[in-house]
Amino acid sequence: MFDLSIIIVSWNVADLLAACLDSIAAQADELRLEVIVVDSASSDGTPARVQASYPHVKLIPQTENLGFTRCNNIGLGVASGRYVLLLNPDTIVLPGALSQMVAFLDAHPDVGFVGPRTLNADGTHQSTRRRFPTLATGLFESTWLQPFAPPGVLRRYYAADIPDDAVADVDWVQGSALMARRELVEQIGLLDEGYIMYAEELDWCRRAKDAGWRVVYLGTAAIVHYGGKSAEQAGARKHILFQTSKLRYFRKYHGAAIAHGLRAFLLLSYLWQLGLESLKGLVGHKPQMRRARVQTYWQVLRSGLKVS
Repeated sequence: MFDLSIIIVSWNVADLLAACLDSIAAQADELRLEVIVVDSASSDGTPARVQASYPHVKLIPQTENLGFTRCNNIGLGVASGRYVLLLNPDTIVLPGALSQMVAFLDAHPDVGFVGPRTLNADGTHQSTRRRFPTLATGLFESTWLQPFAPPGVLRRYYAADIPDDAVADVDWVQGSALMARRELVEQIGLLDEGYIMYAEELDWCRRAKDAGWRVVYLGTAAIVHYGGKSAEQAGARKHILFQTSKLRYFRKYHGAAIAHGLRAFLLLSYLWQLGLESLKGLVGHKPQMRRARVQTYWQVLRSGLKVS
């Protein structure tokens, strides 16, 4: 049996994926690794490149873009390791990180998930440890009101009281690099495919915590994450997926009334932004950028932010 199965979902980031696979290969002597790439119908030659340059990788190409969550579940369905790692293709695994995470899970059988410290490309820290969102978090985080949030709301959500290099229990860690115990996955099931992209790891960790498992931020192991390179290609769809995933989470864990109220607030927020950008465009301030933003916000409003 493999010590670790690494699942990477890729979409049109061939160069970044190659760098990620190279960083994994540099640590292959430390663990018995299974590397699985689920390609979500890339048009940049990713499957051919993986087949030619990384024959050890188990490649599962898709004929259509099935979404991040569904593709991860496809990878989880064929993984055979004692542990599984969901890893973004725009990451570099720093030396020793994989073996440290596996060793930590070996030593702590009550821990279901573990996530490493994450760095930006320039070496600065990228926040990936979290506490569960409250309604206040939903209203302020990733909306135009975020700069006006009471300091305690976001400080709590981002677990800012925990040092970057600490080892600490948290509520959830972001899915750019999330290692899970096989027994946990067998107990709570796969990712909820109602989340096409965003918040799927939040929901997964919530289900783990509800089942009695610990989730740990392991600040002594580290990766580099370039961040959102596939999502950058999505435009308005990125906004729609992010906000509908947020709404799905609040509906599941806080009830329909809270979710409906939050949805109304978010739609009003995008309407406000559309009006503001339209006004700025009329007075001639960066008109091309304003037109692009108006188009994006209009598409979000037309979607209605309906939750599946």
